[in-house]
Amino acid sequence: MQLVFSDAQYWEEFLPLTFTRPTAEMRCGILTFSERWQKLLGIYDVSYFTENYLQQKFVKPELRESLLLVPNFLPSEKVLNQIRELKQGEALVYENELLAAKVNMKDFSLSQIEKMTDIEEELMFFKKPTDLFSHNAKAIDFDFELLTKDRVSQELSSTNGFLGDKRDLFIEEGASVEFSTINCKMGKIYIGRDAEVMEGCNLRGPIALCEGSKFNLGAKIYGETTVGPHSKVGGEVNNVVIFGYSNKGHDGFIGNSVIGEWCNLGADTNSSNLKNNYSTVKLWNYRLKSFEDTGLQFCGLIMGDHSKAAINTQFNTGTVVGVAGNIFRAGFPPNFIPNFSWGGMDGDDRFQINKACEVAERVMARRKVMITDEDRAIFKFIYTEY
Repeated sequence: MQLVFSDAQYWEEFLPLTFTRPTAEMRCGILTFSERWQKLLGIYDVSYFTENYLQQKFVKPELRESLLLVPNFLPSEKVLNQIRELKQGEALVYENELLAAKVNMKDFSLSQIEKMTDIEEELMFFKKPTDLFSHNAKAIDFDFELLTKDRVSQELSSTNGFLGDKRDLFIEEGASVEFSTINCKMGKIYIGRDAEVMEGCNLRGPIALCEGSKFNLGAKIYGETTVGPHSKVGGEVNNVVIFGYSNKGHDGFIGNSVIGEWCNLGADTNSSNLKNNYSTVKLWNYRLKSFEDTGLQFCGLIMGDHSKAAINTQFNTGTVVGVAGNIFRAGFPPNFIPNFSWGGMDGDDRFQINKACEVAERVMARRKVMITDEDRAIFKFIYTEY
């Protein structure tokens, strides 16, 4: 059986995070949506129904029997069983939108669907970038149970201080946690394989530190925070989702934010997450081409892949940074920084595409990841079309 992740409904709503990936490859909780569904369904033959320019990197569906799935939600046990039990030509519908369907991708159309069943219970759906941090606590809980059921954690070293129930802490093989305080009273804490919590860190769950990532010396990590694989985080962090391969290695604060892959926040970079007048925060919406009220009082930074912020950068509340932005000017950058901005201010030149690709190649090589022709093609398409 082929598992096909559909971007038909939500891809544009998650820009700039989805400029470089399908929605299924976003991370929230411990896992990406794709990783979560593969584990839940036991299907590892995966393809993507996404934007044309992404299909060279993210495999197109083969023209055969498939389970078509909108990936960006957490299922209840009942809904998960309903998905597993779908027969050819059957579909599940949620809020008048297709949720899952058993179809043949050859000449696929909705006319193949002979029976539609409405899901009436409320699901934990992720519909926009701010949902990734707003609902991250529930996603961490969900993934913690999925990954740790019937498994035994490594013992926590006696050099650490601990509060809470040890069943809410899981340390994978190869991870190191020394001379830090670990508080699971407010939520679960997951430390991934070969991850490291350096000395003097203060962790207050729920937190996920994924494979090969580090909390640097003295980091203060508040709950509802996910640090994706092969990342480094220091300073003060509160309710942040980092997809992976990104660094916020030094002092400075970010909160209520989502950071893509291959990003770097220079020393003492800060992001405001609360306006001085305590009003709700507006964010740039790429579909509307205007700012939209999030309804949230706390909202910080949404940053697309490969963007960089220089030392002492000060981001305003509710700032959106596109792909491959390079922010280094003095003063507060605007609340919307376009893709390939060279400087970060209104009217600045664009980061030359060949130079942006060179930087990406150097950054990725440091983590022993090679930039591909498909990556370059995606960069060039974004540069030209957006």
